[in-house]
Amino acid sequence: MPKFLTKVSYSPEGARGLLKEGGTGRRAAVQKLMEGLGGKIDAFYYAYGEDDAYLIIDVPDAASGLAVSLAVNASGAVRATTIPLITPEEIDVACKKSAPYRAPGA
Repeated sequence: MPKFLTKVSYSPEGARGLLKEGGTGRRAAVQKLMEGLGGKIDAFYYAYGEDDAYLIIDVPDAASGLAVSLAVNASGAVRATTIPLITPEEIDVACKKSAPYRAPGA
């Protein structure tokens, strides 16, 4: 299953919701979302700084990962950035592919 790193930043409204539900309440809500798409949470951590939470999620396909990102961002309570995670084996396959490219000005 594809894995994604999701970075989350709460809006003021989202932070108020987090204060009301607590961290485990939000994790449970995300777990329900993931299970509904046939996925799961690999890791869920809160942080402070530029981002408020970091998640590693497993989903059946890239479209499911995008669906999560769209649903979360459309809520207005959080801003989520979803980054595909690439395995070393996937890099090996990419390294063996020919990709003809001409650099600008070359």
